[in-house]
Amino acid sequence: MLAEFKTFVLRGNVLDLAVGVIIGGAFQKIVNSLVNDIIMPVITLITGGVDFTSHFLALDGGQYADLAAAQAAGTPVLCYGAFITQVIDFLLMAAVIFALVKGMNTLAARTLKRKEKEAAVTQKTCPYCLSKIPLKATRCPCCTSHLEE
Repeated sequence: MLAEFKTFVLRGNVLDLAVGVIIGGAFQKIVNSLVNDIIMPVITLITGGVDFTSHFLALDGGQYADLAAAQAAGTPVLCYGAFITQVIDFLLMAAVIFALVKGMNTLAARTLKRKEKEAAVTQKTCPYCLSKIPLKATRCPCCTSHLEE
């Protein structure tokens, strides 16, 4: 049983998954910091400091000064403000991740195009002696045949 466990753990896909989870956790911290420390303050400035988390609806119909007072009274509350905040956070994080992935895909496409351009055909085959010659050659250096362009 120990040998089976060792075989399972040392398979490539398990190690790849572990590395992916660790990198994902680190990437999540970067995205959270970008959203919470850079983007959210700008949005707060634009919206005039509106804090949706303080918006709630007391289901007993009573009026309470704030969410904490309603919860202290034991009143069931519908915290729609917290939900709106979570939706905004999700949309911001999704937009940031989309922008990062789009940027990485653009960079990868440029790299691929550059590699394809470097690997472009630079030689042709002489139809008479079948030797490789430069594309722009008008005579074959091996058989001296005149080549059509």
